[in-house]
Amino acid sequence: MKDLFSVSDKERIREAVARAEENTSGEIVPVVVEASDSYEVAVWKGGALAAAVALAIAMLIFHFYEGWGLGWLHTGWGMAFVTVAAGLVGGLVGAYVPAAKRLLVGSDDMARAVHRRAMKAFVDEEVFATRDRTGILIFISLLEHRIEVLGDAGINKNVSPDEWVEVVEQIRHGIRSGRVADGLIEAIGTCGRLLEKRGVGIREDDTDELSNELRIQKGH
Repeated sequence: MKDLFSVSDKERIREAVARAEENTSGEIVPVVVEASDSYEVAVWKGGALAAAVALAIAMLIFHFYEGWGLGWLHTGWGMAFVTVAAGLVGGLVGAYVPAAKRLLVGSDDMARAVHRRAMKAFVDEEVFATRDRTGILIFISLLEHRIEVLGDAGINKNVSPDEWVEVVEQIRHGIRSGRVADGLIEAIGTCGRLLEKRGVGIREDDTDELSNELRIQKGH
């Protein structure tokens, strides 16, 4: 996380937010988190799956192998050792290998976790605390490869959820191409233009109510 955005990237993102807000009362809040949950279930699933597979393989070897080299496997402690060792390895894989964790957790559970964390960020960063309820959260959860855009009441009455698709896709393309900051900057610009197009106009006495800085948070 600490190497994902350089000092220059953070400044470019701050400037992009400021530009996007020049002609609209919208207040854009970009938040990036390492993960939206600890997903302890991935550890247990990984351990149980690896132990079951190892036990099945050991049983097949026990049944079909007639050589002298694996005599220890024919003992109770040998079976127990194989099962426990495999379970430990599987648990570590579930805990520390992102691709394995995503597979073990499943898409639906990750989607729910990301949405909960996005809603928490909406409250923690006080995206709701604007005069006309025109705050917008751009939320990126890296482990899950998921992005959410949440608008407050003053935004949602003018912009439908489907209209955020381009914003999400621009960020996703930036992540896939290894240009996370560029993708986010492009998406912030699109967000500003969309707000102008949908009539979320700026007041004569408009002030910058929320910080333009990128918020970076660690995992759950």
